[in-house]
Amino acid sequence: MSDWRVRAVRASKLPFTRPTNPAGGTTPAQPAPEHSMDPRPDQPVEHVSLERSVVDAGVYCDGHRLASATDLAGVYRELPGKPGTMAWIGLYRPAEAQLLEAAERFNLHELAVEDAIVAHQRPKLERYGDTLFVVLRAARYLDDVEEVDFGEIHLFVGPDFVLTVRHSQAPDLSAVRRRLEADPELLALGPEAVLYAVLDAVVDGYAPVIAGLQHDIDEIETEVFGGDPQVSRRIYELSREVIEFQRATRPLLEIMQSLEAGFEKYGTDEELRRYLRDVADHATYAAERVDGFRQMLQNILTVNATLVSQRQNEEMKQLAEAGHVQNDEIKKISSWAAILFAPTLIGTVYGMNFTDMPELKWAFGYPFAIALMALVCTSLYLIFKRRNWL
Repeated sequence: MSDWRVRAVRASKLPFTRPTNPAGGTTPAQPAPEHSMDPRPDQPVEHVSLERSVVDAGVYCDGHRLASATDLAGVYRELPGKPGTMAWIGLYRPAEAQLLEAAERFNLHELAVEDAIVAHQRPKLERYGDTLFVVLRAARYLDDVEEVDFGEIHLFVGPDFVLTVRHSQAPDLSAVRRRLEADPELLALGPEAVLYAVLDAVVDGYAPVIAGLQHDIDEIETEVFGGDPQVSRRIYELSREVIEFQRATRPLLEIMQSLEAGFEKYGTDEELRRYLRDVADHATYAAERVDGFRQMLQNILTVNATLVSQRQNEEMKQLAEAGHVQNDEIKKISSWAAILFAPTLIGTVYGMNFTDMPELKWAFGYPFAIALMALVCTSLYLIFKRRNWL
């Protein structure tokens, strides 16, 4: 066990104390060397048996299962160490102490173990000596909520062992194990065959997600041209899922290229090369579809913004037309009110019946008043007509 692992395990069992300085005071505790951006709850300080997180563990020889075990100690007891023999252990959400014990038993590199402990890593492939460390992001489409659920798998692939660490329920690696156990010729190719099978299961799991996203995009297109006011929010939420899916699929291309680059150097079986190239083709197709989805959503968002702007312009035009019609009606009403007000004003003046009004005893007073009313009304009518108020 390397020194850093010994220190990590021993330190977790000791009570916390602050070191003293020569003056008798205390110095601040030093921070941990690495912190998770999304940490899991603190694990118990006592040493935990691997039996709790071991989903399945088996020893295989020439493609056939020789024995099963419930912990790594049992795997080592059953592993004969002869050519053609390998151990395949599956862990589900192991504690930090459990991964440290696995690192000790399989001599795993400390940096890879730290990544597996912290989790929330981007898909990648790294080689530490004769051990491959692979991080994959699985995905599944949830029909009931129309969302994409992402998982994470860490694989340690050595000369005679495969250690899988799952941090989510998907994908179900038991199906992968059953598939390989049903094909001894493929399983006999060793740990790389297990790596291929896991890669194939993860990439095949992208197909339902792609179909679900395509269905959602088709619905969004219908909603956009149907004028649904809530469609902008749905476009934004789906764009976030597509971006997250793109982060899971795009690095797979680099992983497959790195594996293919090492075919000759590490003597990968020719048949296994064909299988891995097939996975690479499917991964490329998935990445291209996801890239297309992102571009489509950007175009849909642009079209939706254009349609919303057009609808707003139409509404503004309708409001303007309604305002124009209303103004015309107000002009007509105002014009007729002015025309009708003029004779009322004249009649009101001559209806006051003061004694000293000269027109009261004038013989032509009444005809003059009627003529004056007609003249004023006609003048106002002609003025308003010329100004298109009537």
